[in-house]
Amino acid sequence: MATVNFRLRSKANKNVSIKVYLSLERGNVIELNTGFTINPKDWSKDTDRPKQNNTENKLIFNNLKKLESFLYNNLNTDLGNSILIDTFWLDSKIVDCFDRVVTTDTGLLINHTQSIIDNANTRKIRTNGGFKIGLSKSTIKNYTLFKNIIKEYQTVTKKQIRFIEISKPFADKFTNWLINSKEYSNNYAGKQLEILKTVCIDAEKHEIKINPYSKVIQHFRESDKDRYIQTLSFEELEQIKNTDYSDLEQLKEFKKTNPELTKNLSLTPETLDNARNWILISCEIGQRGGDLLKITNENIRYKGGNMYLDIIQQKTNKSVTIGIIAPHVIEIIENNLPKEIPHQKLNEYSKVVCKMAGIIEVVKGTKLNTETNRKELGNYPKYELIASHCFRRSFASNYYKKIPTAVLIGITGHSKESLFLTYINKREDKDANADLFMKFYEDINKDKKPEMKLIKNGTND
Repeated sequence: MATVNFRLRSKANKNVSIKVYLSLERGNVIELNTGFTINPKDWSKDTDRPKQNNTENKLIFNNLKKLESFLYNNLNTDLGNSILIDTFWLDSKIVDCFDRVVTTDTGLLINHTQSIIDNANTRKIRTNGGFKIGLSKSTIKNYTLFKNIIKEYQTVTKKQIRFIEISKPFADKFTNWLINSKEYSNNYAGKQLEILKTVCIDAEKHEIKINPYSKVIQHFRESDKDRYIQTLSFEELEQIKNTDYSDLEQLKEFKKTNPELTKNLSLTPETLDNARNWILISCEIGQRGGDLLKITNENIRYKGGNMYLDIIQQKTNKSVTIGIIAPHVIEIIENNLPKEIPHQKLNEYSKVVCKMAGIIEVVKGTKLNTETNRKELGNYPKYELIASHCFRRSFASNYYKKIPTAVLIGITGHSKESLFLTYINKREDKDANADLFMKFYEDINKDKKPEMKLIKNGTND
C-alpha cells in the first residue's frame, strides 16, 4: 500500500526544505521538495510534522495535511487508470495542489505554448488585407488540445520537452506515438505536427533557441483517395425541402423507433422546420457553421430588387457578400428566418431531418465511435454522416464547374484554388477550364456581327 510522509534532510540551525516522500512498494520511494521550509527546532520527530507552536508553523502543518490528502486522492484515481507514478507525476501534483505558478523556462515547449494561449487576444495574425489582432476561439482550442497532448507525452517519456531537443528522431517518435499508441487519425496526428512546427517557429521569433530541424517538420493529411466527404445533391436538397415534418403521430413513432438518433432532442414540427431551413440556407450560401448560425436580418440588404447577404467570416475576418437568388431560400429568409441553435444541436437535428427525408443510401465514410472516441472508416447510412460542415461542401460541390471557381472562392473565402479543390476533393481539370473559357468567349461574342474580309487571290484582277 502506498504511503505519504514528510521529513527533513538537515539539522542545521536555519530554515531547511521539507521533503515529501511517496513509498509505493519496498525499495520504490520517490522524494521531492514540498516548497515549504522550517527550522529543525520547530519540527516534531514524533509526528514528522511541524510543531504547532506559532501561527506560521500551524499554516505549514495545514498545508502539509492538505498535500497528503491531495496525493492520496490522486493516487487512488491514477493507479486505477494505470498512470505511471514517478517523480514527474509527484512534481506535477505538488504544483496542482497549491495552484503554483511555475517559474517560466522559456526553453520548454509547453511553457511557450501556454504563453501563446495566455496572449491570444493581443497576437497579430497576418491576413490577406494586412493584420488582425487576436486568435480565434477555434485556434485557441487547438493550442490548448495540443498542450494537453504534449503534457501526456511528457508523462510517457518522463521528460519535459525542450525546443533544442525537437529533432528528426524526436518528431519520428512523437508521430509514432500519436498514430500507433493514441490511434489518432492521420489528419489529427498531422495537425499536431503542424502546430508543433508553428510553435517552434514562433519561439524562434521570440529569441528562444530551437533545433533547426523543427522549422522543417513535415506534417501530413489524408491522401485524396483516403478522404471521404459527404455532400447533399440538389436532388437530395429537394427531398428535404418537400418533406412534411408536421405529422405529430409520425414524429412520435419516429422517436420511438430511433431512440439513439433522437436522444435529448425535442422532436416537434417547429424544431425540425428550423433545422431544415438552416440546411437549405447553408447549402446555398457556402458559409461555415459558426457564421451561418449568427445570421440575422441585419445581414440582409437589397439593391435593385436583388437580395444580398453580407458576412464577416469569424475564422478569416474576410468580408463576404453572397447574392441570394434561389426562390425557396429568399422565402425562408423573408418569412421564416430560422432561430439560432447550438452548433452541435444543428448537427443532431440534421441527421433526423435527413433520415426522415429518405437520405438513407449506404455510403463509405468515417464516423465517431463514442466508446473509443476515434473516427472509424466504414459503410453507413448517409444521414448518419451528415453534419453542418457538409452543407458548405455541398454548396461548393454542387456549383463547381457550373459557376467560375474564382466566384465560388470569393463566397467560401478560401485563399486559393488549390485549397478549394482539396476541400471538395477534386483535382484541377484543365480541359474543363479550357471548355469554360470557350463557353464564356462564345457568350461574349454571340451578338457580334460577322465581319467580311477581303481575301487576295494573288492576281491584279
